[in-house]
Amino acid sequence: MDMTITEKIMAFHAQKGKVFPGEILNVRVDIALGNDITAPIAIKEFYHMGVDKVFDKMRVVLVPDHFCPNKDIKSAEQVKMLRDFARKFGITHFYEVGEMGVEHSLLPEQGVVTSGDLVIGADSHTCTYGAIGAFSTGVGSTDLAAAMATGEVWLRVPESIKFIYEGELRPWVSGKDLILYTIGNIGVDGALYKAMEFCGPVIDKLPISSRLTMANMAIEAGGKSGIIVPDDITKDYVEKRSERPPKYFVSDPNAQYSEVRKYDVSKIEPQVAFPHLPENTKGISQVGDIKIDQVVLGSCTNGLLDDLRVAAKVISGKKVARNIRMIVIPATPKVYMDAMKEGLLEVFMEAGAAISTPTCGPCLGGHMGILAEGERCVATTNRNFVGRMGHPKSEVYLSNPAVAAASAVTGKISGPDEL
Repeated sequence: MDMTITEKIMAFHAQKGKVFPGEILNVRVDIALGNDITAPIAIKEFYHMGVDKVFDKMRVVLVPDHFCPNKDIKSAEQVKMLRDFARKFGITHFYEVGEMGVEHSLLPEQGVVTSGDLVIGADSHTCTYGAIGAFSTGVGSTDLAAAMATGEVWLRVPESIKFIYEGELRPWVSGKDLILYTIGNIGVDGALYKAMEFCGPVIDKLPISSRLTMANMAIEAGGKSGIIVPDDITKDYVEKRSERPPKYFVSDPNAQYSEVRKYDVSKIEPQVAFPHLPENTKGISQVGDIKIDQVVLGSCTNGLLDDLRVAAKVISGKKVARNIRMIVIPATPKVYMDAMKEGLLEVFMEAGAAISTPTCGPCLGGHMGILAEGERCVATTNRNFVGRMGHPKSEVYLSNPAVAAASAVTGKISGPDEL
């Protein structure tokens, strides 16, 4: 019986020849990831176990990105826990301010994760790494603690849904729009504990930045993971940066899927997800007149160089509307540096935007852009739940970078063609 890419990766890490959906496995972990919110809990549990070392100091990764640079005493103390733990156990991949970036953008960029890996992280958006052909998923902090100690974790093999994208992309449409449209189509629980496998001729042409965005937001449809079979674009990306030799798994032709869905992307325009769920999507032409107060460009969905280039193209030579705050957050120090060298940051600053150090910041209502009561924000982030960016009576609208930049100029939700 043939297997999907997800089943093959899990079988490899369980040292089995064959696995089946629903089967519970004990699997070896390539990377165990924690951040400044979730790792402190894992560290406390790790100490409670009484173990005296981590399973591999190069495979435990700590990225303090949510409240960093530290916004207050509590966040500073949490990061100190990570810092002290990293020093005590010789953790190779602890990222201090200046090195730190948004974890799910940083790890692929630095080659810490690679194709064929099995990655767990105490953060729901760990599913991002499926974009480069890894099985990656979020877990609880206690699971992370056990993995840090043993290098293993229990997982149930998910069923897979195949999503096939065909046709020609319309102007300004990117992976963010494809995944928002898909979530709008199937709902926030439409892929509950399923592996969302993205494929088709459109995916074959997407850059890594769009693929990372799509895999990242699988969790917003309830998915256990998102994944894309590695191709030449994947190999070109990972082989020049991976710390370890990548392994390339593919889905067999007769692999079994719980469902197959096809989309004609020529019918998909730039999408906007309305409050307070990512499934509340509308095409930009159906949005109407919605005035905003803030725009955030960044996060683990759209903070890469490609994203900044698109937004800069839209906003170049224009000005952020009066009384609108635009915050631009490059996802990693390398993205920041490259954007600076290309003159992108100058474009944003001349338009009237503020440039932030790499951080998750406002995405989770952490800092660097908290919303007051009644305020509305267009964000290239991945969630728009009640109170996600601040006050429970604020609103977050999700979009791609082009729509975000255009909205900053007009002061209302707008497509770039409206400028």
